[in-house]
Amino acid sequence: MLCTLMSLAALCSGVAGASAGANRTAGQDPHGTIGIRLLEAPVSRHDDPRAHSYIIDHLAPGTTIKRRLEVSNTTKKTQHITLYPAAADVVGNRFAMPAARPKNELTGWTSLDRTSVTVPPGGYETASVTIKVPPAASRGERFGVVWAEVVAEPNARHSVRVVNRVGIRLYIDVGLGGEPPSDFEIEKLTPVRAPDGRPELVALVRNTGGRAIDMSGTLSLSDGPGGLSAGPFSADLGVTLLPGASAPVTVTLDRRIPDGPWKVELTLTSGMVKRTATATVTFPRAGTGLSVFPDLDPLILFGAIGGLVALLLGAFALIIRRSRRRRRTGADVDTDTDVDAGVAAG
Repeated sequence: MLCTLMSLAALCSGVAGASAGANRTAGQDPHGTIGIRLLEAPVSRHDDPRAHSYIIDHLAPGTTIKRRLEVSNTTKKTQHITLYPAAADVVGNRFAMPAARPKNELTGWTSLDRTSVTVPPGGYETASVTIKVPPAASRGERFGVVWAEVVAEPNARHSVRVVNRVGIRLYIDVGLGGEPPSDFEIEKLTPVRAPDGRPELVALVRNTGGRAIDMSGTLSLSDGPGGLSAGPFSADLGVTLLPGASAPVTVTLDRRIPDGPWKVELTLTSGMVKRTATATVTFPRAGTGLSVFPDLDPLILFGAIGGLVALLLGAFALIIRRSRRRRRTGADVDTDTDVDAGVAAG
């Protein structure tokens, strides 16, 4: 994540989520930037894109992990950058990072081998963050941030203290055994016309897994008026869901998009979990349109039908077995009665 250094009072509380190739350079921004990124991810999470941007792990009590970071400077001046951990939380379905330096359990477990770095123009420095979970740590997921911060104190030219910082999120789940699964479902889709006239598609998403998730994704439109297609359009970022929570994820489209009807295909992801929902919607001229439930995925539908058929066949077979058992039992009773009658007659 990058933050522009400006001679204005500002606090950049963004979070690292860019790879090295996405870093802005001084040529693209006249003020330059400071940046921070992860240099490594766990082997077990090699295919998880979140693990290349954030420190995400499931740890047993008593476990220690280390991750290397890179702090960069594309400004025209040498920057003295402070590094420190701070608490975070998920509030209102957003990853919340207070402006101060709050503490929680996770910050007490987190340390850096360098608490500050001096980075020349166009240069970078590396540091290591260590997270040591105590043996008595209780079960559950904790949140935090490792911040890289630059402070410009007031001077003769600027009377306001300027603070700029960028950071890397921490998602640390503690517990014995395997990691809780991550999963979510798209419950319904609602077409909306925003106040500025742009159409939006709002998806209600529920976290059905056991860990916090961050939503991203794209929307494509097809079979529109005159056979038009459009997209893909990126979903608005920033939604973080705790287990069991639900929230809207919005995709904003170009205002020139006709009302429809459209066949929409929405694909949302969080880490390695991906879900796709399709439906037919028409965007209203104003306000909120009619909500629709996503079409059932053909694979899911096939699986559900197959499961139902298997259940019916199993029930039918059970009925047949019980019927045969009753007939056999009835025949045994009749034979015993005949024998007993013969003995009695004798």
